[in-house]
Amino acid sequence: MSETAGISTSIAKRYATAVFDLAKEGETVSALEADVTALDAAMTDSADLRTLLTSPLYSREEQAVAIAAIAKKMELSETTENVLGLMASKRRLFVLPHLVQVLKDRLAEERGEVTAEVTTAKKLTKAQADKLAKTLKEQFGKSVIIKETVDESIIGGLIVKVGSKMIDTSIASKLNALQNTMKEVG
Repeated sequence: MSETAGISTSIAKRYATAVFDLAKEGETVSALEADVTALDAAMTDSADLRTLLTSPLYSREEQAVAIAAIAKKMELSETTENVLGLMASKRRLFVLPHLVQVLKDRLAEERGEVTAEVTTAKKLTKAQADKLAKTLKEQFGKSVIIKETVDESIIGGLIVKVGSKMIDTSIASKLNALQNTMKEVG
C-alpha cells in the first residue's frame, strides 16, 4: 500500500468511527447504510463528483457549497451531510471513497456479515456460489457475501480472500509452485 493510500485510509477510519458511533448513538444506522450505498453509487456513476473530490482546482468554499448541494439533492441524513461539510471545510473530501469502504465494512460487521472476494476462471453458478457461501460461513462463523471476479488467467480453481486470509486453489498458482520446485531440483 502506498504512503498516500495509507494516510487516506487512516483519515477515513477516524471519520468512519465518528460517523458510525453517532449513527449508533442516534439509532440511525439504517439511514447511514442508505447514505453509504447512495454515495458509493454516486461516486461510481459520476466522473464530475470524483473530480470534485480530488481536484485541487476547487477551493474549500466551492467544495463545501457543491457537496452541500449534492447531499441535499441525494437526501442524505443530517449526520452524513454534516460530516461531508466538515470534510470539505478541512479539504479532506479526497478520502470519501476510503470512508465509504470503511463504513461498508463496519456496517457489514454490525450485521454479522463478512465479504469474500472470490476470483474464478469462469462465472460461478448459483448453486456453486451458495455452496461456497455455506462453506465459508461454517469456516468464519458469519454470514458471507460473495464478491465475484472472473479471471481466466487462473485457468481453474478459486482464489478466496476474506479479510486478511487468502485461500488460493487456482491451477495457475499450482503450476507456478511446481515450476519453482522443478527449478530447485535441477
